[in-house]
Amino acid sequence: MATKAKSEETVEEQEVSPMYEGMRKLILASIGAVAIAQEELENLVDKLVERGELAEKEGKKLLDEMKERRRRKGAKAETEINKRVEELMRSMNVPTKDDINALNKKINDLDKKVDGLKKAQE
Repeated sequence: MATKAKSEETVEEQEVSPMYEGMRKLILASIGAVAIAQEELENLVDKLVERGELAEKEGKKLLDEMKERRRRKGAKAETEINKRVEELMRSMNVPTKDDINALNKKINDLDKKVDGLKKAQE
C-alpha cells in the first residue's frame, strides 16, 4: 500500500510540477526583490542619519512605517494570489484537497461496507 501511495504522489507531483515550479520561482523572485529594496532603504536611511539630514529616531520611525506597509501589502498580495490560483485550479478542473479528502472518506466508507457484506456472506 505504501508503494501505491508513493507512486500516486510521484504522478501528482509530475502533473503539478510545472505550475508549482513557476509559482515558486515567481514568489522567490518577489521575496528577493523585496529583500533588496529593504536593504537599499535601510542603507539610504543610515546615510541620511550619518549626514545629519535625518534624526536617528526619525529614521527608525520611517523604517518601521515602511516595514508595516510592506507587511500589509504582502498580506493583501498573498490573499490575491491565493484567490487567482484557486480560480485557475477551478478553471482547469483540478480537485481541491477538500474534494480529495471527501472522496477518500467515501472510499473508506465503501470499503467498510464491502468488508461487512463479505463477512455476512461467509
